[in-house]
Amino acid sequence: MTIETRPLHQQLGMSDEEYESLLEILDREPRPAELAMYSVMWSEHCSYKSSRKHLRRFPTEAPWVVVGPGENAGVVDIGDGWLAALRIESHNHPSFVEPYQGAATGVGGILRDVFTMGARPIALWDQIRFGPLDQPKNRYLFKGVVSGIAGYGNAVGVPTVGGELEFDDSYSGNPLVNVMCLGVLRREQLVLGTAGQPGCVAVLLGRATGRDGIGGASVLASASFDESSADKRPSVQVGDPFEEKKLIEACLELYEQGLVVGVQDLGAAGLSCATSEPAGRAGVGMDVDLDAVHTRESDMSAAELLMSESQERMMAFVAPDNVDRVLSVAAKWEIESTIVGEVRRGDTLTVRMGGDVVARIPAASLADDAPLYDRPARRPEWLDDLWAIASDYSELLPGETLLALLADPNVGSSAWVHEQYDHMLFLNTVIGPGSDGSLLRLKGTEKALAVSTDGNGTLCLLDPRRGGERLVYEAALNVAVTGARPLAVVDNLNFGNPEKPEVMWQFIESIEGISQACETLGIPVVGGNVSFYNETEGEDINPTPVVGLLGLADPAPERPPRLSRAREGMEIWELGPKSTGNFAGSALQRLRGEPGGRPSPADPEDAVRVTELARDLAYHVPVLHDISDGGLAVGLAEICIASQIGAVVDSTSIQLLFSEDPHRLLVVMEPAAVSLPPDYSRQIGVIGGNSIVFGAETSVGLEDLVAAWKGAIPMRLGLDAVSADAP
Repeated sequence: MTIETRPLHQQLGMSDEEYESLLEILDREPRPAELAMYSVMWSEHCSYKSSRKHLRRFPTEAPWVVVGPGENAGVVDIGDGWLAALRIESHNHPSFVEPYQGAATGVGGILRDVFTMGARPIALWDQIRFGPLDQPKNRYLFKGVVSGIAGYGNAVGVPTVGGELEFDDSYSGNPLVNVMCLGVLRREQLVLGTAGQPGCVAVLLGRATGRDGIGGASVLASASFDESSADKRPSVQVGDPFEEKKLIEACLELYEQGLVVGVQDLGAAGLSCATSEPAGRAGVGMDVDLDAVHTRESDMSAAELLMSESQERMMAFVAPDNVDRVLSVAAKWEIESTIVGEVRRGDTLTVRMGGDVVARIPAASLADDAPLYDRPARRPEWLDDLWAIASDYSELLPGETLLALLADPNVGSSAWVHEQYDHMLFLNTVIGPGSDGSLLRLKGTEKALAVSTDGNGTLCLLDPRRGGERLVYEAALNVAVTGARPLAVVDNLNFGNPEKPEVMWQFIESIEGISQACETLGIPVVGGNVSFYNETEGEDINPTPVVGLLGLADPAPERPPRLSRAREGMEIWELGPKSTGNFAGSALQRLRGEPGGRPSPADPEDAVRVTELARDLAYHVPVLHDISDGGLAVGLAEICIASQIGAVVDSTSIQLLFSEDPHRLLVVMEPAAVSLPPDYSRQIGVIGGNSIVFGAETSVGLEDLVAAWKGAIPMRLGLDAVSADAP
């Protein structure tokens, strides 16, 4: 047994320099509980100490923004008194340590971020990434994460309606689990994370506190992995979706009755965050009694109570006259509730236990005085070598290439995943998993909300600025094909070790690309998450920013385009700029194990033009499909598979069929149904038959296409191919 000899602050993840800053703030040695509070609140996960400087680059303002970055979730106005709340978060490190609970509690946490704002969560999206499925460890992580997302989301009653899946060697030691949540609320129901005025009472709602989440997200997400990571399993939180469901309904009733001044969920950093942040925002102090915290384990220390990240807990700040009514609502929904503190004048957060003061600190200092680093950034020397790689696949045959791509888990059907999710809860889902963007009706109105979540680690490895920019444009096009106008973005920035200059360069470049695209489209970034230290044994993941883009269709199309609506005799058109034949970062290049070259740049004018055209066409044509992973050929195959019919394509050009240049769209429609701009569109074929025919040289049968596409994931899990619902 090894005896830990390092100073306590180092054991808690705090550097010597940070400890010296703490001594200056307190002008004394910190008490153990105080040190615990600062260690979690000043962790990378909670304080954003390596990223805050650069996140200021994002455009965050627009007339429809009600709440921007800094609160639990972003909130935008969607008209007629309705608001939408959206948030995206990562649970990468906990999911590596314990895949089921790590993913499940990631879902629980993102739900609380949204209903903390007063919104009812209506849908979830998952962005998950793993190493290749030929490795047993990756199969274990993959199955566990999918089960965790399904187990929690289905049980709590919020549908998972979309997402994205990727497999790459860079994620073998560090999977990515990002979850986005969307909620809706009336304007008068909006609640912020404030402690209110002096005299307000702090009421802790939800599950009893235990040791299961001590240092969970805040510690696990702020350090790299190594061979000892399995020992961190006890630090992963344990979720209870049925308790969360009761907590959601109780909180929504509190909001409807106007019984709370502010609410903060107990996520990363637990009570340390839920007391200090609301008090700091309100410019007040607070007294907290840890003896009043309801626990499920005995003999918990003050530090353990303050650091615990046990799930399904909320802190409500209540005017004294409403306390009894709040406790009554909690009792009605059978959730535990206790009065744990009171808001005071001044700026001091005082915590007591057993009659003794265990912490007395400036409340705002836990957030406002957190370290801020300007870490060195340097362009990687190996990038020029990657850009020098040229890929020419002109010798390949279209039919064989298409079959190989459809059988790739990065391209083929994700039905094995999304069929485990209940995506029809609430019966609001108009377009669900397997399509470009999700579309959800807002009952009682003519409105619908569209969401697309997009990421591409290979593209961003080759050029993080171009990659980040193209992700936003792709997401915008994905919501436009449902008839929606792009409205707002949330982002989840997954990167390696920020102490490496090359990683910081990738991070800064990605932010610049995302910001430029958002500025071009006129949409704000209303929130997000940064996940650093995604590395194991010194090997960083590919830089993987993920964007979640919200769109509004008002009114929504009566019959929005679907991949399954192609019929015999319809024409196939390519809309947008012509392909340059660039394969850098493409699915075909990844399939052949040759990542290299420089991805084609985005074009702001093309991005705006094709997005506006797609939005208009969504009200008039039966099929629209973004050309992305696998290029035009894969996009057409997905339409044919969903519609159960073949097609004849004029071209056999590998460059045209499989390159992934941006801003391109497939349109399938009756002849002369609408007029497409002649300078921006080309008819490339017709729908019909029982195979896809390329020119007069090659064809591939629809049955073979379906078998390859459906079996992409099950075959690698040793299962029979599943039947996938047509999107």
